[in-house]
Amino acid sequence: MTKIEPLGAIRERVLATLRQDIIAGRLLPGDRLVERELADRFGVSRVPVREAIRALVAEGFVHFETPRRTVVRRLSPADVKELFELREALEVYAAGLAASRATPEDLADLRELLRAAASATEAGDAEKITDVNTRFHDRILAMAGNSLLTSVMEPVDGRLRWLTRQNEEWPQLLTEHQDLYEAIASGDPDRARSHTLTHVQANYRSTVRHLFGDDPLGGAASGADASGDTGVGKAR
Repeated sequence: MTKIEPLGAIRERVLATLRQDIIAGRLLPGDRLVERELADRFGVSRVPVREAIRALVAEGFVHFETPRRTVVRRLSPADVKELFELREALEVYAAGLAASRATPEDLADLRELLRAAASATEAGDAEKITDVNTRFHDRILAMAGNSLLTSVMEPVDGRLRWLTRQNEEWPQLLTEHQDLYEAIASGDPDRARSHTLTHVQANYRSTVRHLFGDDPLGGAASGADASGDTGVGKAR
């Protein structure tokens, strides 16, 4: 007897796949999401596809250009700046908590993720690097032991992962994560916060260079107002 997949499970499967396609660059800014084509691709009805697209809109990955045209969103320099400002505020705080609360098991987990990141960096595996680096930051967030902080980060986690994928200065990212690990392992919250601030601001500058060539906002992820409509990536 064939097992029927619940509608909610289908929606989550479609949503997870499309989200990962965007993060990994298989779907680029400006690419159109057509319900009928996606339903055929996944072998499902249009209902879970429609619901998955609405979820992607809520997460900030896609938007409705018109009522009948849905495309992968182009992030402006201002969008990128705002996301990194949020990351700066929350991750710096989380790192300080993690340094004061880390257990030997927590630190062992971070070391294992660093080993995986080093292997992926040596292989030049962009998708693996993004995945491991995201898990590294997620682990630090979990170590902070603050459920409210985690719930605040969750709605923007996907977009931050998307931005992380744009930064291809992988050896530098690995070095920064190794330094951040040492700061957290030291048990010194001030040192951990300082290293995290440096890391986030460096990541912001690298990401902006990759996306826009120059920093159109002038400096770190704080300060001047922004303008311009340059978006993440280029449409096919």
